[in-house]
Amino acid sequence: MKVYFIGAGPGAADLITLRGARLLGEVSMVLYAGSLVPVAMLEHCKPGAELIDTAQLDLEQQQACYVRARDAGIDVVRLHSGDPAIYGATAEQMRRLDALGIAYEVVPGVSSFTAAAAAISAELTKPEVSQSVILTRVSGRASAVPELESIARLAEHRATMCIFLSGPHLKKIVTDLLQHYPPETPVSLVHRASWPEQRVYQGTLGTVLEETRRGAWNLTTMMLVGAALDRSIAAESSLYSKDFTHLFRVVAKQKDVA
Repeated sequence: MKVYFIGAGPGAADLITLRGARLLGEVSMVLYAGSLVPVAMLEHCKPGAELIDTAQLDLEQQQACYVRARDAGIDVVRLHSGDPAIYGATAEQMRRLDALGIAYEVVPGVSSFTAAAAAISAELTKPEVSQSVILTRVSGRASAVPELESIARLAEHRATMCIFLSGPHLKKIVTDLLQHYPPETPVSLVHRASWPEQRVYQGTLGTVLEETRRGAWNLTTMMLVGAALDRSIAAESSLYSKDFTHLFRVVAKQKDVA
């Protein structure tokens, strides 16, 4: 018996990995976060599989499902939104599975921050502009953010930032970012990236608060911010330059003309 922690991706049913979809179609029990994983994702499950929405279950109740599956000798998929490694609340489940002697495996998924970047057709890194991407969030009731990782502290780097669950805290986030980013820094808000109801706002740090309605971007909204989002900056990598050589491409030397 094994538990598979599978990243469901950002929302669209066809953005789950092939491996994840295959495993969903093989197991007899599926635990999924109903508040974050769309019903369409369950179309990958095999007929007759037991589908358990964990939105109303605490950790002990979820553990009881794993124990019941172990006793029945059946495999389980624990379906998480995005990628299980990012704000997945998987570590505490794995500790309990270790204590129970239940084997598990992690299948990665497409994160909402990459889906948000895709929604605005943006590359998050540009040469000499930003070569780092900071994934973060603000403190919430379920889990606090260490003070050293506050938005204001991270903003000192002026790297590209992807701020999860940013909607309810938009005013404070913008205030903290403006301590280090200039007002003309591009900002994008992506609500439910890849879902049918996806919404996108694009503006700047100086305009976002006046151009968005309070409360309109709550819950599952990703904020992308940084100079790398500025399409007017034409920074290019040397990787594909005709004069750049590497292991797989040698630039031919031009013959001298007499």
